[in-house]
Amino acid sequence: MARFEFRLPDIGEGISEAEIVAWHVAVGDRIEEDQQIADMMTDKATVEMESPVSGVVKELAGEVGDQIAIGSTLVVIETDGEGAASDDVEEQVEAENPGVEEVTENLPGTGRGTGEAGGGGAPQAPPPVEKPSPLQGRGLGEGNVSPRPSSDMPLSPEGEREQKPILASPAVRARAKDLGIDLASVKSDSDRIRHADLDAFLRYGSAQGYHAPHASRAREDEPVKVIGMRRRIAENMAASKRAIPHFTYVEEFDVTALEEMRADLNANRGQRPKLTMLPFLIVAICRTLPQFPMINARYDDEAGVVTRHGRVHLGMATQTVAGLMVPVIRDAQDMNVWQLASEIARLAEAARTGKAKSEELSGSTLTITSLGPLGGIATTPVINRPEVAIIGPNKIVERPVFAKNPQGGDDIRRARLMNLSISCDHRVVDGWDAASYVQALKRLVETPVLLFAD
Repeated sequence: MARFEFRLPDIGEGISEAEIVAWHVAVGDRIEEDQQIADMMTDKATVEMESPVSGVVKELAGEVGDQIAIGSTLVVIETDGEGAASDDVEEQVEAENPGVEEVTENLPGTGRGTGEAGGGGAPQAPPPVEKPSPLQGRGLGEGNVSPRPSSDMPLSPEGEREQKPILASPAVRARAKDLGIDLASVKSDSDRIRHADLDAFLRYGSAQGYHAPHASRAREDEPVKVIGMRRRIAENMAASKRAIPHFTYVEEFDVTALEEMRADLNANRGQRPKLTMLPFLIVAICRTLPQFPMINARYDDEAGVVTRHGRVHLGMATQTVAGLMVPVIRDAQDMNVWQLASEIARLAEAARTGKAKSEELSGSTLTITSLGPLGGIATTPVINRPEVAIIGPNKIVERPVFAKNPQGGDDIRRARLMNLSISCDHRVVDGWDAASYVQALKRLVETPVLLFAD
C-alpha cells in the first residue's frame, strides 16, 4: 500500500486559501480516480475537487467551514501501489489542476451535502422534504369550475355521489389556494363561493379540523452554520460597512415618458429580447459618468489612491438560491438597450444556474442593484467594496401630479414615478457631487429621447 497526499492546488485566482463547503467522501470510503471528493469556496466561485488516484480515504483535512491553505494536504488516500506516491503523480496533479471546475454554491436538490462533516463523518444526506398540508391544492384547478360533492345528488352504483361543479371567481380560488382551503368544504348560500364564504369558513373552520397555514406554531431552535457563499457575503458586507463611511441620496424620477417609449419598443421588438427598465437606466448611467468620473472609481484605502475608470464595467446584483452574486456587464458604455437586455438576461441566468465564470463575477467599477417589483419606496444599498458608489432604482408607482397647462394654470395628470437611491463613499464622493450626478441622470431619464441622441 502507498500513502498519497492530495494537496489543494493553486486555483489560479491569486488566493492563498479556500473554504471547505462540502465533503463528498468520508474516512474509510473506497474512491476511484476522478471521483469528486470536495467542494472548495474561493472569493469568486466554488470549485470541485476530484481525486487523481484510486484508493481508500484515510484522512480529511477538516470540517465544513474550515479554511485550507493552498498547497496544504486536503485528503490522504491509501493507494494500491507499492511505496510512497511518486513525484511523477504529484507533478501531474500540479500541472493539470485535476478536478478544478467552476460551479456555483451548492443548490438544493443537487445531491451535494452542505452540512458539517468531521474527519470520520458520513456524506451529507439531502434535507428533508417538507410535506404539504393535506388540504392544500385540493379542488383548486386553474379553471373556474371544480367538482364539488352535493348531498342532493344521486349516488352512483359504487356508492359515491356524483359531482357538481364548484363556482368561484379566480380571485376567490387564488385566496383559497394561499390559505390551503378545499373549496369543496366551503358552504355558500349562493350558487358560487364568495370571499364572505371564505371568511365564514376561517371563523368556524377549526371545528372541521382546519388550521390556517400562517398560524404560529412552536418550533425547535435550528442552528445554521454560516459557510460558503453566505459566509462570503457576510464578510464582504461587514468589511464594506466597517471601512466605508456611507451616505445615501434619494431622488424621485418621473418615468412616464420612458415607460411609454419602452412599451412602443417592446411592441415592435420582433426577435429581440423584451426590454425592462434596467437597460435604459444603464444607458443613462453610462452617458452621465464622463461628467462625474469620481462615481465610476475604486478607492485603494491602503495605498491612498483613487482610480477613476474610463470604461464602465457594471456590476449587476443578482439574487440566487446560493445568495447574492454580482455578475459584471463588461464595457457597458459601448452597448445599446437591446444588447444590454441580452447581456443582462445571459448573466442573470448564468448566475442563477451556476454557470457564471470567475471572470464574469469580478472586476466591476460600479454596481446597480434592483429588487424589481419588491423595490420599496427607497433603499440604502451597501457599496460593493472597493467601488465608491452603488445605484439602486426602486419600484414604479402611479400617482396624480400637478402639471402646468398652456394657459399657465395647473392640471392634474396620472404619472409613473420611481425613486432612485445612490450610496457613496464619503471619503471620495461629496454630497454635492452625488446630488449633481443624480440630477443629470434624472434629466436623461425624464427626457428619454436624449438616450438615443448622439
